Amino acid sequence: MATESTQDIPAAVMPTYGRIPVSFVRGEGSYVYDDTGKRYLDGLTGIAVCGLGHAHPKVAAALAEQASTLLHTSNLYRIPGQERLAVRLTEIAGMDNVFFCNSGAEANEAAIKIARLYGHSRDVDAPAVVVVDNSFHGRTMATLTATGNRKAQAGFEPLLAGFVRAPYDDIPSLEKIAANNKNVVAVLVEPILGEGGIRIPDAGYLDGLRAVCDANDWLLMLDEVQTGNGRTGRYFAYQHTSIVPDVVATAKGLGNGMPIGACLARGVAAEMLVAGTHGSTFGGNFLACAAANVVVDELTEGGLIERAAELGDRMQARFRAALRGNNRVKEIRGVGLMQAVELVEPCTQLIGEAVEQGLLLNVAADSVIRLLPPLTMSDAEADTLVDMVVGLIESLDS
Repeated sequence: MATESTQDIPAAVMPTYGRIPVSFVRGEGSYVYDDTGKRYLDGLTGIAVCGLGHAHPKVAAALAEQASTLLHTSNLYRIPGQERLAVRLTEIAGMDNVFFCNSGAEANEAAIKIARLYGHSRDVDAPAVVVVDNSFHGRTMATLTATGNRKAQAGFEPLLAGFVRAPYDDIPSLEKIAANNKNVVAVLVEPILGEGGIRIPDAGYLDGLRAVCDANDWLLMLDEVQTGNGRTGRYFAYQHTSIVPDVVATAKGLGNGMPIGACLARGVAAEMLVAGTHGSTFGGNFLACAAANVVVDELTEGGLIERAAELGDRMQARFRAALRGNNRVKEIRGVGLMQAVELVEPCTQLIGEAVEQGLLLNVAADSVIRLLPPLTMSDAEADTLVDMVVGLIESLDS
């Protein structure tokens, strides 16, 4: 599997990743190709990033045109593409305004800063945000603290104050916090736990969160970094319900590979960040917004969001038929093109075995095969993806 270019990663690269020894040089649609010419079906899309697939012609054209015109002036001046993107996203999300940044972690940082400003505006001296177990919000100090994963936090103490932890999908625990902690001003939660293993809450969970937040004048802040941009069969996952949050953070699929994040807000939350309170040198730059505007247009006008829902149903039905009665399978679950097969035991070795067979996938929470394929995938490609994963699972018995 290893190629000459990746067997010995230079010491100059800080070893923050356990990199798989394969080097990709180009992509096309649902496939990527390594430096030996081998083709791989991409069931991960850069961790829910390339929703339009690789080398999308409209994205490529928009980037080339923008790169030949103007790349950067900073946010000290108007950026027409950013303004168009802001109007489109706020209309889609039911929000009032948006702050652009470069990543999901930064979008969540902006949400946390909004919550703290909101708390101080209510004369709360030490504003706190409720976060949930097994969540993932980023690697910056604030988002790392908010993350419900002790393994990710280890060694980075002291963590930040101002966070209260609760179980996921547990409204009674939230009501208990409301009764006993007067410093809480907001809740930050993923509608579906992504890094936590594609954990899907009960149908009434988001409605319950909204009700508790309304009863206590808290902000409801949703981390849609992974679930947003059509991934679940709606533009945002909360749109499967009737609720509207106060703050939404998104990134990943928004740029189809170009780094861009967005923190959207409405109502009082939209009034918190003003000139001098927050900023980003590169956030919402010409190049990133050129890509993101194409992504939004393709998602909303090309039927890809509905397609994600259809493909997700197709894949899940095929998984259930093929794996029925398999004692290694604990659960098959998913919404749209966030699909998971949870096994009864750790299966991280399948990542490397999949690469050997020409497939890219991920294992979350040690035992959950996580699939985040492109929304542009054909029926045949989706069927092949399922068949290859089923083959990997069945090979565990051999």
